[in-house]
Amino acid sequence: MLEITWLGHATFQFRLNSGEVIVMDPWVDGNPKYPKSHEFDRIDIIAVSHGHFDHIHDVIPLAKKFSPQVIGIYELCAWLTSKGVEKCSPMNKGGTQKVGPVKFTMTHAVHSCGIQDGDQIVYGGEACGYVVHLPDNRKFYFAGDTNVCTDMQLTETLYHPELSFLPIGDHFTMGPLEAAQACRLLKSKKVVPMHFDTFPLLTGTPQALKDQLKDVPGTEVWPLEIGVPVKW
Repeated sequence: MLEITWLGHATFQFRLNSGEVIVMDPWVDGNPKYPKSHEFDRIDIIAVSHGHFDHIHDVIPLAKKFSPQVIGIYELCAWLTSKGVEKCSPMNKGGTQKVGPVKFTMTHAVHSCGIQDGDQIVYGGEACGYVVHLPDNRKFYFAGDTNVCTDMQLTETLYHPELSFLPIGDHFTMGPLEAAQACRLLKSKKVVPMHFDTFPLLTGTPQALKDQLKDVPGTEVWPLEIGVPVKW
């Protein structure tokens, strides 16, 4: 089993049966949806989808505290290394690497990836997503920030992820209409909505996604409650 805890926005904690903890896109400080009762007790791996503040804000402090392996696209890892992150493991789209008991395959995302560095925005490579291969051979897809794209059909053909994490907020990512089309391409049995309701601009809702998926009975929308662990 995999324990999944949504920590608001696009930040997730995954705990394996063997104890290892994976954190995706950590944004703690300043995240209005982060559950204040949550405390990290262990982090073995951090995976980052792109360089926007709401996805990398707490990579550096958490990396310095827990010394995890940090995964990201090459240019983003180079920037993190320059800021003192010691255990970066850069990769690029189409590549797969094994980190501890899991494997990460980097996938395409349709989004920008500038890094706010002081008063400048610097190049951070490209935005990406991940297919995460678990020790029990199940796979989940973490889309990061993206619009729907036909590459998602290739993700289904190649990896068959049983669970997908998709942004639905609209404005800065796809909204429910586009996310529903992503569901049709991915054919995952369950879809966890993310990147919504953090700010007023992010208007998409899980119910709106469900309404768009009435013609896809094979896909269940699985809204998580922030800070409440669930098993998968």
